[in-house]
Amino acid sequence: MSSNQQPVVLGKLGSCHGIKGWLKITAYTDSVEGIFDYSPWLIKENGEWREIKVTQWRYQGKAVVALLDGVETREQAQMLTNCEIAILPEQMNDLPADEFYWRDLIGCEVINTTGYNMGIVDQIVETGSNDVLLVKANAKDSFGKVERMIPFVPEQFIKTVDLQGKQILVDWDPDF
Repeated sequence: MSSNQQPVVLGKLGSCHGIKGWLKITAYTDSVEGIFDYSPWLIKENGEWREIKVTQWRYQGKAVVALLDGVETREQAQMLTNCEIAILPEQMNDLPADEFYWRDLIGCEVINTTGYNMGIVDQIVETGSNDVLLVKANAKDSFGKVERMIPFVPEQFIKTVDLQGKQILVDWDPDF
């Protein structure tokens, strides 16, 4: 199964809240409540994904808590503590043509404007000003580089992104 077919992790179930099965939610979405825009959730329990629905959620102080379908006691909730929350890729919102999910860029080949193969996007690092591609070379390349960090700045450094061809064209000196 390719990474694009794997469930997309959006958060994690935290500790229990109260005695009626409520759980704290850690969301990796832009806004905390954004995780509740998706239904059903998949939760990873004992290494297996299973579908579950949120029946209620609310703010509890600065935290967010949720009640899951079929979870009615503190003991049942404790069994789910630290389980990952995910959705299927087809549940993700469509993006404008000039925006990308990070997961779609991972594994793309990075070629500069002179045709030099810089390597493969291994991960993306969020910084205060812009995201940065961490590009791993296939082996130590002719410039002695094992990895490069390329700012994801469209037009200036990122010329084109071809998700179908899994390739990113960059204006970046291979010696950097």
